[in-house]
Order: sequence, then structure tokens, then C-alpha cells
Amino acid sequence: MQLHRADVVDGAIAILDQYGLADLTMRRLAGSLQVQPGALYWHFPNKQALLGAVADKILAPMEDPIEATEWSSQIGELAHRLRGCLLAYRDGAELVSATYASRLTTSKGRERLVGAAIRAGMPRQEAEMAGFTVLYYVLGQTVDEQSRMQMDSAGALTEDASPLYDTPDATARFDFGLQLFIAGVRHLLGEKVR
Repeated sequence: MQLHRADVVDGAIAILDQYGLADLTMRRLAGSLQVQPGALYWHFPNKQALLGAVADKILAPMEDPIEATEWSSQIGELAHRLRGCLLAYRDGAELVSATYASRLTTSKGRERLVGAAIRAGMPRQEAEMAGFTVLYYVLGQTVDEQSRMQMDSAGALTEDASPLYDTPDATARFDFGLQLFIAGVRHLLGEKVR
């Protein structure tokens, strides 16, 4: 059987989902694919490059068409889509966060957020910063959400861990922060018009 790049990425995602990011090693991946570890390096020069490809696969739905027409709804749709991509895989937010920080992902998700901010009337430089702001809000919120879910499933959270997490559900907390961001953009744009 010939090993293809897509097989390596799919195998890495299977390990990620079953064991988590900390246990996604090249040795474990090679064993699961029934190849020698060196065979993986034919497709990826190092583990970081592999993680970038895994992140790209996780983020693939970010390339799908946007249904919303108004800029604030586009930002909301993209932010929710990004959150959904991250939550679909165990440690998805942590993995994608690391690949964004090291510039290993080729996903255009952030650029799509920038485009929505430009359509809102922001100059490109501000829109770029707005895109990063939303991206890192979603990543941070989702890393926290996934960590709490894993701690909860392991029985590591106590009922009185934090009253903040008892009131609204995770989506309501996410939406609240997203609406604050959109209101801030509206305010910033209004200030420029005056």
C-alpha cells in the first residue's frame, strides 16, 4: 500500500480525536499507519508541517460560501463557523492556535474576516487588526471551552469552580463577546463618520 499525504493527515486527525494533541507523535502516527516513522518525512519535513496540514483540514469549512449579506452577519457567521471547526476535533482549538502562531496554516479564514470588516467600511490596516482580534477571540474562547469540557469529562471540575460558567451556556458566552466586538466596530465606524 502506498502512503499518500492525505492518509498521513487523516491518520493524524484520528489520533488527535482519540488521544489528544499531546499524544499525537510521529512514532504513534507511523505505528497507526503501519509504516516506519521515516516514511512520514517523505510527506512532511517535520511534525510542525504536519500540524499545519491538519489545521488546514480542520479549517477547510472556512472556505465555504458565506450566506450572510450584511458585514456584521458575515463576521458572526464566520466566527461561528470557525468555532464549529475547532470544536469538531479534540484539541482542535489548541492545535489551530499553535499553527496560527507559528504561521503554519494556509487557511484563509482570517482573510475572510478582514474582508467583512472592509465591507463594513474599515480601512485595510484596521480591518487586518479586526480580523486578528476576532480570530484570537474565537481561538481563546474555544481553547478555554474545550479545556473545560475535557476537565469536566475527567471529573476534574467541581460544581463551585466558577459561577461565570454556570449561568449562560458556552454559545451564549461566545455570542455575547462577539456582539461586543461588532458593537465596537459599529462605534468605531460611527466615530469616523462624525
